[in-house]
Amino acid sequence: MSISSGIYSWLFKKRLDQLELMRGTPLECQSQTLTDLLAQALETQFGKDHHFDRISGRKEFVERVPIRSYEDIKPYIMRAMEGAEDVLWPGKVKWFAKSSGTTHDRSKFLPITQDALENCHFQGGKDLLGVHLQNHPDSLFLDGRSLTLGGSHSINQLNEHSFYGDLSAILTQNLPIWAELLRTPDLKTALHPNYEEKIEMLAQKTINRNVTNIVGVPTWTVVLFNRILDITGKDHITEVWPNLELYIHGGVSFEPYRELFKLYIPKESMSYVETYNASEGFFAFQDQPNDDGLLLMLDYGIYYEFLPLEEEQKPNPRTLALEEVELNKQYALVISTNAGLWRYKIGDTIKFTSLYPFRIKVTGRTRHFINAFGEELIIENAELALAKACVVHRCSVKDFTAGPVYFEGRGKGAHEWLIEFDREPEHLESFVSTLDKALCEANTDYEAKRKGDMALTMPRVQAVPSNTFYNWLKWKGKLGGQHKVPRLSNDRRVLDELIRYLQTGMF
Repeated sequence: MSISSGIYSWLFKKRLDQLELMRGTPLECQSQTLTDLLAQALETQFGKDHHFDRISGRKEFVERVPIRSYEDIKPYIMRAMEGAEDVLWPGKVKWFAKSSGTTHDRSKFLPITQDALENCHFQGGKDLLGVHLQNHPDSLFLDGRSLTLGGSHSINQLNEHSFYGDLSAILTQNLPIWAELLRTPDLKTALHPNYEEKIEMLAQKTINRNVTNIVGVPTWTVVLFNRILDITGKDHITEVWPNLELYIHGGVSFEPYRELFKLYIPKESMSYVETYNASEGFFAFQDQPNDDGLLLMLDYGIYYEFLPLEEEQKPNPRTLALEEVELNKQYALVISTNAGLWRYKIGDTIKFTSLYPFRIKVTGRTRHFINAFGEELIIENAELALAKACVVHRCSVKDFTAGPVYFEGRGKGAHEWLIEFDREPEHLESFVSTLDKALCEANTDYEAKRKGDMALTMPRVQAVPSNTFYNWLKWKGKLGGQHKVPRLSNDRRVLDELIRYLQTGMF
């Protein structure tokens, strides 16, 4: 290991004792986090509106601050975006992460404060690398470069006060010097706004670099792999980057990609590490190679609450503190953060796979969605797009379900729809084109994945016979009550079951 690599190794490893303390005193860490958050935000507009000066602990905090959705906290965010100081967090907020939309907005903008950048997002990356070195003492990844595949949005100026972009673009723009020196490609390429051009630039500029680790969502990583193999004529990525040893991923489930990655990287020693790093904060990462649970990070300036799903629709839902959670039970995640999000329900559901230390798995969303490729398509997007397509083509839909078509070999992904029309469109192919356009208009992440057919191709739509979904529910013994056809699924279980029974005529 070189001298510079030795310095990096020391930098990453020196916090390992603190991580052990966090694992050993989790409740104390969370109690201190809440105390610190309230103290720092005491003089903000939000703090004054909710009388933070009268809050001495969790009980008063829960009583004075209601659980919030994006729509609820949006007025505060808009004021911060316009340049107001001390709104949700001390000072002005310069950066806002653009995320997929809500029921009412095509996009939402989440504040990224300097405290959140340094003490949450970047601390998470540093801790992950330190734990990897601890788990793999013979690792040589510091002798090479980290290839970072950023998101689909470049940095854009909102106004004279602030900027927005994909979270990965914001992180890349603000990387600390230690991370910038380890990374490839150059900043201009990493932030290039056209993703088709960016993939080509990434491939050309990195094929001759000593890439030892990759950070990115599987969707775009596969697209890059295919282009690199096309350019080089090689059969495997390890022929291009023989020292590749670590892939850091998150955002979408890796399971549909796992076997595919083994084809690209036929290397038994390859390490795959999952992270839970969202626009709202860096929450967890996989700290044990043989345990797929993600260690919940409790000292990053995030205070966690856990909402049992049976409480979610109640007028005054009761959340649980960390010490009250149970194994393998579904919870909606509620967070208060050093980015100024207060009792914010982010829409993800998790379960605990272990207690003391606390490890979690992301189990889904509180609403139906498809996010197999990072497109974050929610039910509101799908229903709005479908309604627009029906108006244009003078047809009507009785019921539908949709899910992902996963990558196979060098192929690309797609969404597959089974639609039971009440009145069918005259030309199904034209209907599909309109539906696709409407989905792009409703969801910027879907639009980015569809651009140039790079990651997602045109939706595959099959019109199914009348009463298909009724008969399916009847066959499953789920007629009536609260049973409904799952409109969107993030896997193919519903789709494959319906297709199988349609083919066999079993109902």
